[in-house]
Amino acid sequence: MPEIEKQTMDKVIWRLVPFLMVCYFIAYLDRVNIGFAGASMRNDLGLSASAFGGAAGIFFIAYFFFEVPSNLALDRFGARLWIARIMFTWGLIAGAQAFVLGEFSLNVVRLLLGVAEAGFFPGIIFFLTLWFPASYRARIVGLFMFAIPISTVIGAPISGFILNLEGFLGLHGWQWMFIIEAIPALVMSVVVFFYLTDRPKQAMWLTSQESQWLQDRLDAERATRERDGAASWLRSMLDPRVLALGLVYMGCNIPQYGLSFFLPQIVKAFGGLGNIEIGFITALPYAVGAIGMILWSRHSDQSGERKWHAVIPLAIIVIGLVLAAMAPTAVLKMVFLCVAGFGFFAVLPVFWTLPTTFLSGAGMAAGIAAVNSIGNLGGYFGPQVFGWLKDKTQSDFVSLMFLAACAVIGAAIVLILGHEPALEKPSALPTA
Repeated sequence: MPEIEKQTMDKVIWRLVPFLMVCYFIAYLDRVNIGFAGASMRNDLGLSASAFGGAAGIFFIAYFFFEVPSNLALDRFGARLWIARIMFTWGLIAGAQAFVLGEFSLNVVRLLLGVAEAGFFPGIIFFLTLWFPASYRARIVGLFMFAIPISTVIGAPISGFILNLEGFLGLHGWQWMFIIEAIPALVMSVVVFFYLTDRPKQAMWLTSQESQWLQDRLDAERATRERDGAASWLRSMLDPRVLALGLVYMGCNIPQYGLSFFLPQIVKAFGGLGNIEIGFITALPYAVGAIGMILWSRHSDQSGERKWHAVIPLAIIVIGLVLAAMAPTAVLKMVFLCVAGFGFFAVLPVFWTLPTTFLSGAGMAAGIAAVNSIGNLGGYFGPQVFGWLKDKTQSDFVSLMFLAACAVIGAAIVLILGHEPALEKPSALPTA
């Protein structure tokens, strides 16, 4: 590695990645903390499992419609302004979940939360392509998405502790949880506006030589992707590969969200556990997933292999969920859910190298958003179907088998699509 590359990328990594991890930690916790509130919230509001799952997942319907416009706005106005706007509006609405009165108002607030947060994740993925060459992307996306399992590893016990504020100042514990956990998003929206830098050429914290090297490297890689011309944002959205990858991402998200919104309730059904204990046990599959995410994405970058690094974790999801569905004891069920947890999170950073291989410019912004919006419909269908099957069968067996089947479909599509490593190589390497 040339010295200019090492010193430049070290600066970029330490400047951006920890900060973006904190932002995503806050975002993801605000998205899924309804799962921690589920048991007591359902009781207080009189919600069935299917009604709760539908309300939890309706967030992703709004997400689906507003992802692409939001990402195009980010490309036009810059990440600094647009990400700050997203975090401020979602902070307000996330806190408003504390004041819902029943199924209808919960659905409305969750829908608005999807509108507010739409564009955050694909916006950051697009933003990372403006700063990191292809050979860094799996591990960098892995570090960024490390916030997903960590938000549960840390957030589940914290949320369990907050839930014990039941009755304080006349509010339920789940109301306090929504209020307290919304505050960081509001604070960080201000920090984002003053901290982020939109593109390398604007980075006052890089030397002119460093910013020029980085921009030349990124331009060389873009030239490889655009040998046959850059696709418009509309053509990128309708590219069959984009649509297929959206289905793969749905195959990842249906199991992940279907389980995450109901896992605290599964753990509570073990019996004899308080809120804090439930929080710690719920965090176990996410702790395993956090480790898998970092190690697996690093190995993918080092080997340059993407296809099997996506397929194998999806296969592990299937194995873990099937065995968890058949497990005769609570301990074994959690062991196998931890196995599935490795797959849930190991696949994500590698998956996101696939669309960035062939998309570019505004087409990349739109294409990434399209993949994410299609895939995140899994966040709606996963909890909805899981809850419906749970109500119908009064057990978790069929629900877990349904989640496993979705991962099988995702793995099959990746095998059919494959991956072309040559598209990740720059057409001409920049020099110092």
